[in-house]
Amino acid sequence: MIVRSDEEWPLLTLPDKESQMAFPELHKIAFIGDYPPRQCGIATFTHDLRSAVSQHTQSECIVVPVDDIQGGYEYPPEVRFQIDEQDLDSYRRAADFLNFSDVDVVSLQHEFGIYGGPAGSHILAFMRDLRRPVVTTLHTVLPEPSVAQRRVMDQLVELSTRLVVMTERSRTMLHQVYKVPQQKIDLIVHGIPDCPFADPNFYKDQFGVEGKSVGLTFGLLSPNKGIETVLQAIPEVIREVPNFVYIILGATHPSLVRSEGETYRISLERMAKELGIQNHVSFYNRFVELRELTEFIGAADLYITPYLQPAQAVSGTLAYAFGCGQAVISTPYWHAEELLADDLGVLVPFADSSALAREIIELLNDDQRRHAMRKRAYLIGRAMVWGHVAGLYLSSFQEARRNRSRAPKPLAVRTLEEQPLVMPRVNLDHLMRMTDSTGIFQHATYSLPNFQEGYCTDDNARALILTVLLEELGRDSREVHQAASTYAAFLNYAFDRESGRFRNFMSYDRQWLERDGSDDSQGRAIWALGSCIGRSQRRSLQSWAAQLFEQALPACAETTSPRTWALALIGIHEYFRRLSGDRLVNQVRETLTNKLVGLYESSATEEWPWFEDVASYNNARLSQALILSGRWAGNDRALQIGLRSLRWLASKQLSPRGRFRPIGCNGFHRRGEQAAEYDQQPIEAHAMVSASIEACYADNELFWRDQAHFAFDWFLGRNDLGQSLYDTGTGGCHDGLQENRLNENQGAESTLAFLLSLAEIELLESSLATFEPSSAVPHSPLGASANRSSMEHAT
Repeated sequence: MIVRSDEEWPLLTLPDKESQMAFPELHKIAFIGDYPPRQCGIATFTHDLRSAVSQHTQSECIVVPVDDIQGGYEYPPEVRFQIDEQDLDSYRRAADFLNFSDVDVVSLQHEFGIYGGPAGSHILAFMRDLRRPVVTTLHTVLPEPSVAQRRVMDQLVELSTRLVVMTERSRTMLHQVYKVPQQKIDLIVHGIPDCPFADPNFYKDQFGVEGKSVGLTFGLLSPNKGIETVLQAIPEVIREVPNFVYIILGATHPSLVRSEGETYRISLERMAKELGIQNHVSFYNRFVELRELTEFIGAADLYITPYLQPAQAVSGTLAYAFGCGQAVISTPYWHAEELLADDLGVLVPFADSSALAREIIELLNDDQRRHAMRKRAYLIGRAMVWGHVAGLYLSSFQEARRNRSRAPKPLAVRTLEEQPLVMPRVNLDHLMRMTDSTGIFQHATYSLPNFQEGYCTDDNARALILTVLLEELGRDSREVHQAASTYAAFLNYAFDRESGRFRNFMSYDRQWLERDGSDDSQGRAIWALGSCIGRSQRRSLQSWAAQLFEQALPACAETTSPRTWALALIGIHEYFRRLSGDRLVNQVRETLTNKLVGLYESSATEEWPWFEDVASYNNARLSQALILSGRWAGNDRALQIGLRSLRWLASKQLSPRGRFRPIGCNGFHRRGEQAAEYDQQPIEAHAMVSASIEACYADNELFWRDQAHFAFDWFLGRNDLGQSLYDTGTGGCHDGLQENRLNENQGAESTLAFLLSLAEIELLESSLATFEPSSAVPHSPLGASANRSSMEHAT
């Protein structure tokens, strides 16, 4: 059992004056997490913990919540600062605010899904910049985390002064799986309201269920709660207990409402009607306050938690129902197994409606057993009331303040050299304006879609990649979701299953303008398909892409185009994010890698370390492909060629003013000649951003991080004309930089080049926020003369 006796955890019953002086070291405490009026379990927990702590100390208790909607919520006065969930820089600003606010300790609520970045990694940037001890409450501890989740957890453990878990199982996993010393872990149960032990009949008339046997489930409604299992059990229950009523209390989870509306709730209501139990089921579609919640709990004869998966470290609803003296029937998820042991509740197998019906009937027909179970739960629950739990947290806060696991860093004002530059916000207005039900248009006249030029596979592939990256960044809105389906449908239609190749150009009236698309369109489509497989969490999109990837890949190996080989290799790398054991795909990767290596070795010299006699277009993709394949396939020769050729390319794309100057498409750069300065194309800047990011991961040098930002800043005005190609008004990007003016058109390729670059930069910064940056290469602002000389020296 995780709940200790009163002797082990004495209740805080000090007189008011003594209670106020019990924790003199703590003058100000900050609480980080979701917070009401946001509707979620973490928000409720943060509010209840903060309220309980504030009642047991004179400490000022402030809150810094995380907002998942634009503009945030109408918060109460204790909220002093707000974090934008997807804005990495706002986490750093929050850390600065607390550093200068004389906070003694920070109480952080951790759940992977409430913070921005892959696996919630944005919160690590906050913790790294914070100069105060952090007590982190872990609401989830996974025994088999994903690679990204493990990286985040390892850093979270390191950056936290103390860690709080709510169950013995979580403490054991934290010690055994994550190697956390036992002395750094505090076991503090989930708090509950202190409500009286009452006869359910006292409350039943308030809800019109007097004379009924009532089962209750409460909490935000979502498909993982297993409500279907209970509904399927009710026909059997009412044959034995005809007066049984099942109350489902709680609003649909807000994120589910935003993505799917009330589809799930409607499906449950339809199921109840199909089962003929509509007179025995009651939905209360609202988020109730604590007083009303305790009355609902009081009116129930038993509480049911039918969750579908075992990996539920803690359930606040279970803790509330148990501690308030409810007889509980539950599936054996981790928290329930631990809390309901020793006949303190009833456990039934997952998704087993027959077993659930049997236990409901037996418990309702055995008043003596049910009431004894309720009484034992209520007595044990006295050690779980918030007043008691608050005392334990305050002890943990004191310990963290006295014995920090990391020495505090001195406060300092960060210069531009020491902090990342602020990035523009993602604006999809122009992208959506360029997209109709068929796909994305190729070209624009200024910011107006040019219908006459129609569509192409190249741009729809790029657009599909962007939607997958936006999903990874946590920006998978309904609009993005729908656009992804449109772009995927275009690629699906573009593929000619007889030839095994993609067609490329389509007219506005949906007529293909060629029988066989360009080689580049084949490689770019493979890249898009690989991204869907390796990055997207949409199972239907993964399955479709995997099937098409297998059919389309052979054509890429048969081409003679180096850029097609490179694009296909990038797509293969994305594919291997999820399906790395595919031997046939690995053979294609080896073949294409060897082709690029052979091409380089037949062309490169000391002065011209390049793949061909001309550096033409989309140049950095050649280097990027070898960096990826070399790193992940253990081919050091390919990796070194990729890095060396990219350094050389970086030196050739540097203007006398120290700004990024992509090789112009009006002549390109031929061996022994000067590189063309114009027209400069967004596709070149994007390729350099992507390749530099991969080099940063492979080479562990901040030089490459700087180079990625250096190329990205070209979009924002750090270029030969000093004019921004990105149009903040429309959300589009101009088609190029000419000798004395911008190309005013904002076509798909250029707009997608900017948006993809922005998404990739955000993912890079999120990743680097997870780990301490390498100190091997100092971070220096690109564009300075020192960078120019170091870049030239490196080649």
